[in-house]
Amino acid sequence: MKVGLQAAASVAVGFAVFGILVFAPAGTFDYWQGWVFIAVFATVSALPSIYLARHDPAALRRRMQAGPTAETRPVQKLASTLAFLLIAVMIAASALDHRLGWSSVPVIVSVLGNVLVAIGLGIAMLVVIQNSYAAANVKVEAGQAVVSTGLYGLVRHPMYFGNVVMLVGLPPALGSYWALLFIVPGLVVLSVRILDEEKLLRAELDGYDAYTRKVRYRLLPHIW
Repeated sequence: MKVGLQAAASVAVGFAVFGILVFAPAGTFDYWQGWVFIAVFATVSALPSIYLARHDPAALRRRMQAGPTAETRPVQKLASTLAFLLIAVMIAASALDHRLGWSSVPVIVSVLGNVLVAIGLGIAMLVVIQNSYAAANVKVEAGQAVVSTGLYGLVRHPMYFGNVVMLVGLPPALGSYWALLFIVPGLVVLSVRILDEEKLLRAELDGYDAYTRKVRYRLLPHIW
């Protein structure tokens, strides 16, 4: 129950932060794209957390250990910091774009953007259900084994794939095309994070080398 309450508090704090990032640059609360985006993000994030709180509190606890302070490797600390900043800037830039009218995003495109946000977050959360050792920070724990089934049978880092899907949907969900430009530096940061993470996994996780020969692609099937 304690971890469930902590997760609920985390969602509430996240909701408040997202509200500031969305509505301050937009300059108004009359911004339906912002309300829908926050509702979608909060709902899709909360439902798996409720499931994990009931069925696998340890996995939820690992998932909540996120951010630069939870990382032990210098590269991961830097990558995590940059990733959080890029997402914050992408959200704020999308809202500012809406305010200044730089983009003209049809309603259907915004709706599709929210669908991508939901799918991306859903994938990232499903990964935690399929692999209870999956966490938002990079480490190898005692007793951890390689998971090669489910989403891990498609790419080696399905949680990050879900993050990419979410990032693609985020700007149009908020009514912006220009903020899609932030995906480029986001992919660079994510690539650095993945390469450093795989150094750790090859060194400390038994069977990971064999897994990389079985599943060739790190992030995007048939691309990388």
